[in-house]
Amino acid sequence: HVVDFKNTILIMTSNLGTQLIGKRTQPGFLQESQDESYERMKERVLEELKRAFRPEFLNRVDDIVVFHSLSVDHIKGIIGLMINRIDKQLAEKGIQILLTPRAEELLVQKGYDATYGARQLRRTIQKQIEDPLAEAIVRGQFAEGMRIEVDGDGESFVFREREPAEPPLELAEH
Repeated sequence: HVVDFKNTILIMTSNLGTQLIGKRTQPGFLQESQDESYERMKERVLEELKRAFRPEFLNRVDDIVVFHSLSVDHIKGIIGLMINRIDKQLAEKGIQILLTPRAEELLVQKGYDATYGARQLRRTIQKQIEDPLAEAIVRGQFAEGMRIEVDGDGESFVFREREPAEPPLELAEH
């Protein structure tokens, strides 16, 4: 088979240089701005890329993008998106999930690594929240119409039943 790449965008990812991303300036030196730090890190990552791949390959790549490291705020945003997805799935069963700030902090602690970003976050949410919650629902601990609060106790997650949310008031037709 012949493949036509005329109107195609290939996105390739690599972990090359991840060990460089987490490194900070050396003690005793002036702190550089975030932009300067990013530019220096980007140069070092691109050097690593040149060592790993032959020039013939790199010359055929139109653009190379080096992303900024994720901040804790970015991770919290990702957690919010993932929990919203779980909440939508549970809504089909009439169940609502609420994540406390302590649970969010515990997810950041367990699912985020400055060097590798959010790669393990999905697995952490699945193992620490989705799986135990599914087991509790199957056992009958939580049922339709319940609100489940997910809290963190420092090391693990705790699931508690909360009062159901008030149904939204229907607007009277005029």
